[in-house]
Amino acid sequence: LCMTELRAPLQAQVVVWLVQPGAEVAAGEVLVILEAMKMEHEVRAPGAGHLQSHFFAAGEMVQEGDLLSKVELLRQEIPGPQPDLA
Repeated sequence: LCMTELRAPLQAQVVVWLVQPGAEVAAGEVLVILEAMKMEHEVRAPGAGHLQSHFFAAGEMVQEGDLLSKVELLRQEIPGPQPDLA
């Protein structure tokens, strides 16, 4: 398992978290919506895994680069022949 950080792509206000901490997320799933200058920006999961804590609540302002949350990524299975361990 690997942990990856979700950071704010710009200065914005947190509108809503669509996924609660501890929930399983799919790669590309929208996790949180930010609003800047009347435009909404979606922050998506970088890969399949589990969302950790929310570091900002709805209504709070974030600065570009602020840590929003972390995603514990699931280990990706490598397709193809499996080694013979016998």
